[in-house]
Amino acid sequence: MQQAVTEIESYIKNIFPQLGLNKSRELVRLLFEINKKTKQTVQDILSKDKAKNFEQTKKYLLNLRYKKPDNLANIYLPKLDLNFTKQAILDGISFNPENIFIEDLSLNSPLAQRVKTKFPDKKITVFTGKFPVLKESYSERKKNLIIYTEKFDFLKPCPCTKNANCCGYNLINLGFGCLYECNYCFLQQYQNFPAIALPSNIQDFLAKVPAASFRRGHFDYVRLGSGEFTDSLLFDDITNYSADIIKFFKGRPELFEFKTKSVNIDNLLKTPAQGNIVVGWSVNPQNIISAAEPLTPSLAERLNAAAKIAKHGYKVAFHFDPVIIHKNWKDNYKNLVIEIAAKIPRGSIVWISIGTLRFNRELKKFIECRFPNNIILDEDFYLSFDGKMRYSDFERQEVYNFLKPLLEKTFPETVIYLCMERQ
Repeated sequence: MQQAVTEIESYIKNIFPQLGLNKSRELVRLLFEINKKTKQTVQDILSKDKAKNFEQTKKYLLNLRYKKPDNLANIYLPKLDLNFTKQAILDGISFNPENIFIEDLSLNSPLAQRVKTKFPDKKITVFTGKFPVLKESYSERKKNLIIYTEKFDFLKPCPCTKNANCCGYNLINLGFGCLYECNYCFLQQYQNFPAIALPSNIQDFLAKVPAASFRRGHFDYVRLGSGEFTDSLLFDDITNYSADIIKFFKGRPELFEFKTKSVNIDNLLKTPAQGNIVVGWSVNPQNIISAAEPLTPSLAERLNAAAKIAKHGYKVAFHFDPVIIHKNWKDNYKNLVIEIAAKIPRGSIVWISIGTLRFNRELKKFIECRFPNNIILDEDFYLSFDGKMRYSDFERQEVYNFLKPLLEKTFPETVIYLCMERQ
């Protein structure tokens, strides 16, 4: 990929030898994105006879790259740098950290004891205060496990995007970092930390719940959940936190959701189900899981796990989030709805959210570097109402006009809502 960038840079310099740096970068990016998507040669995309001047050339390339290039102010053309960060490592999901760091305050915690038992041959480094400084890249985060005592960030409202219609979700963070390599994951830009970090003091989190003031949004009940900075269940065989949480919420009025892509449900199946415990799976058609969600369980595995959870007595939720526009997306998402309906009892599904792919504009550079063959950036994205990169208003409306009625018809007793969208 970097070789292709170098060739494009040379080609543009040859055509426009006097062009300034910023203008050259814009043309290089446009050519690169068109070349990646169409597989045409650079010469076929932009022959020298079509390159009259910068303004005409940019307009010509914009018309090739974007379906609706009329709103130039909302098109983002950052510098192209495929060496910005290291590529993702897709060699498997097993977690066997080389280095384990335990904060002194966490040494006697149940989590620290479980970690020592699970990884008996690993050297333990005790630290005080700030996290240790690590030399690895974000792509090598499986090498390091940090057990720490959380002192501040116990409960918080879901950070709903600016000017969006709030769904009233409330968060408990059960850790930082994930083993999955979803191309669109915001952690690779927002956190970008080379370790998995798990808090040892879950009881301190839960102790904050009774006196907390929670948002409800348009729901009649309080919803709490985990899954913002890590997958809710991916590390549950290490933390055993699902058992602590289920025990705590027994008899309480709130609903608690484990939001996940994982099938690590053994602890849940060992624990008696409660009506206020929900297990919610993020879902996509299998072709998107294969292309954009490396190392995650397949759709069949997720639905099989959801079926077991529902049979055990828990409530289930699904999150069509992010919906990723691609060739035949309507057929693929329709078939996904059919598969869910065929495997999961309708009465077990309490809510389904829908949200189209969106991301901080800086994330684009991370996706390009870490997943050079990604397909998700081949579609058109524009700076939207909240400053994030999104599909056009028209395309997002098309997704919601298609999916929301389909889900409402298929699951008439289930709450269907949009996630992080304006009214």
